Amino acid sequence: MTATALREMRWQDIDRLVELERELFADDAWTANSWWGELAGRPRRAYVVAEREEKVVGYAGVDQGGDVADVMTVAVAPGAQGSGLGQRLLDWMVTTATGSGAESLMLEVRADNAPARKLYDRNGFEQISVRRRYYQPGDVDALILRRLLNGGASHV
Repeated sequence: MTATALREMRWQDIDRLVELERELFADDAWTANSWWGELAGRPRRAYVVAEREEKVVGYAGVDQGGDVADVMTVAVAPGAQGSGLGQRLLDWMVTTATGSGAESLMLEVRADNAPARKLYDRNGFEQISVRRRYYQPGDVDALILRRLLNGGASHV
């Protein structure tokens, strides 16, 4: 299997990111304008892409906003799922958040996304809240999860 490298996202990746978003998150897909806005948010926003054979097969982003960092997005292309890439991207987000001085890393996940929930459970994320019927269409709840970093204290 060909190695997958992580590198900083650049504007040249936007077309591929939009394509992946449509494939993975049809009803909630980010547009090119959304991605441009996210890139404009640097250095507070940090993004990485996973590249295999010069093709983007995953990506992740984190907002480094002080004591609490937020996962903005994370995704793995269908052909790369099950390869451990989700774990690598999550590790990158935890390291990035920790390096920015955050005490915790927050995220929201669809209640019906069993593979993602399993990954987050394995990595010490705890559910702290629910946003009922957040994802539309379909009335799917969003679970709000948090992982404490560097022995950060609980503020919830």
